[in-house]
Amino acid sequence: MIVAEQKSMEEIYRICSPYEKILILGCGTCVTVCDAGGEKEVSIIHSVLDAAQARTGDKPHIFSEYTVKRQCDIEFLEALKDKAGEIDAILSLGCGIGVQSLAEVFPDIPILPGVNTAFMGASREWGVWDERCVACGDCRLVDTGGICPITRCAKGILNGPCAGAKGGKCEANKEMDCAWVLIYQHLVHLGHLERMRQYYPPRNFHTILRPRRLIIKTEINPGGK
Repeated sequence: MIVAEQKSMEEIYRICSPYEKILILGCGTCVTVCDAGGEKEVSIIHSVLDAAQARTGDKPHIFSEYTVKRQCDIEFLEALKDKAGEIDAILSLGCGIGVQSLAEVFPDIPILPGVNTAFMGASREWGVWDERCVACGDCRLVDTGGICPITRCAKGILNGPCAGAKGGKCEANKEMDCAWVLIYQHLVHLGHLERMRQYYPPRNFHTILRPRRLIIKTEINPGGK
């Protein structure tokens, strides 16, 4: 899932200041799970902004609330079109993808990002997420036992381990397990240790740098056969 963290209230208040009627828009998926931009956070930010406005005596702002299922899917933004004529800006609590989707659907309305998109990660325990993927476009997890050396190795080494690992720990962070030790152990467990002998060429950064689009083609059988 995409992991995000809420911007400071000072920054949120600052970027909202030029506008009078602001819709605080939450997202019901990733940012809800990591407590950054779901319906609950929308309500909290609304209350804090109202309190800040009353305290500072700034020109009055009118805040409203709404949460869509996913900001990254344009179909879920259709419900906002009736509100578009009543607002001056949207404070998006979705990830960067959601902000950009809103900007495409509502080109005449300023879209204000209320969270910082951090990474794509997995939940390790309640309230803790570890980075697990950088969407490099060249996945090799089949050869590394399902453990990504790009995100889980501090040096992003593709042909590891380095000489600095000691006791199964990373030399850059003594509290972090060495990714390549974990890869070795899991490949032994799977009986696929021969995959560690494979050489990986340098990463192809073109898969990251160029704009990417995924098109999934499906065949529809009207007859149900």
